[in-house]
Amino acid sequence: MIEWKQRGNPGKASGKASGKASGKAPGKASGKASSRLVRRWDRAHDPTGGLPLDDLEGLGAALDTVRSPDGAELALVRAGQGGALFVLSHCWTGDHRVWGPVARRLVGAGHRVVLYDQRGHGASTVGARGLVLDALADDLEAVLERVGGCGSGVGGGGSGGGSGGAVVAGHSMGGMAVGALASRDPGRFERLVGAVVLVATSSTLEAKGVRRRTATRVIAHRHLDRAMRRPLLGALLVRDYVGESPVLSHLRAVADTFASTPGPIRAGLLAAMFDMDLRAGVARVSVPVTVVVGSHDKITPPDEARRIKGAITGAELVVVPGAGHMLPIEAPDVVSRLLIQSAGPKPAPPTQSAGPKPAPPIALQRSS
Repeated sequence: MIEWKQRGNPGKASGKASGKASGKAPGKASGKASSRLVRRWDRAHDPTGGLPLDDLEGLGAALDTVRSPDGAELALVRAGQGGALFVLSHCWTGDHRVWGPVARRLVGAGHRVVLYDQRGHGASTVGARGLVLDALADDLEAVLERVGGCGSGVGGGGSGGGSGGAVVAGHSMGGMAVGALASRDPGRFERLVGAVVLVATSSTLEAKGVRRRTATRVIAHRHLDRAMRRPLLGALLVRDYVGESPVLSHLRAVADTFASTPGPIRAGLLAAMFDMDLRAGVARVSVPVTVVVGSHDKITPPDEARRIKGAITGAELVVVPGAGHMLPIEAPDVVSRLLIQSAGPKPAPPTQSAGPKPAPPIALQRSS
């Protein structure tokens, strides 16, 4: 396991206040405490430079559309020239921009990136198969076929050591799409994919009976949309998505993409994730795999990352201290560096700067 030392943000927000201690009404005291907390989050260091939802402006990104076998139209973004090919699959209630800070660093390092909106998210539609994990796997396969995953990504002789396909990274539900694709045809998966990076994801989610019915109903409710769109309340509602040092722009990004994802899409895919069991499938992955998790991830906790790592022969586990679930925006330098390491040999230097470059190497402690 690797413990990657990440530079943390100053301070740890607690947000606790007592109306009695202040001599003021509890409601007012609570409101002021929340406002102070948000101001602290607003002053925190932001590794994305205030652009956690990065649409790759200025990188010459090209827009495209890919049709999945069931007719779903998937919005796709390409950027970069030369180097390795990275295909990045985003989280539940996100969109392709969540991967933007990482993609910008990859392009700046001389690589190619492909981002796409999962079905029902962003500008992508839902096809005839609806909201099931196997359809997400179809979508990912269609993207890989379109962008030339075979023979275009991982170089021979490097740390990646894969078959030559793209480096595929899946964040949260994106990682589940990767697992679902790997589960059904490992041989074909190996021809398309040279290495995998699973970021803050899971192979199972358990919720049954009343808990499941309540979760899917609440998650789709229009009142939740309204709450998420309120700047202060939305940030507070998604606090558990990030780690010990929240950044306000990150929280608002999570709330904004959540509210922009239609309620039925949120509920349908949540139900699909409750039904999934990818444990046997991920164990069949034969390409190099890196599993990445934040030490403070409350959505897909480190124990789940350890289970995935233990199920895949030769997989490596990376724990990012202090980080939460939204690693592509909380720790873009760490994630981009791991992706580049998965790709193997370094490409030739880019002819011109394409944006922020990864931070200098951080000393790692490795053990089997």
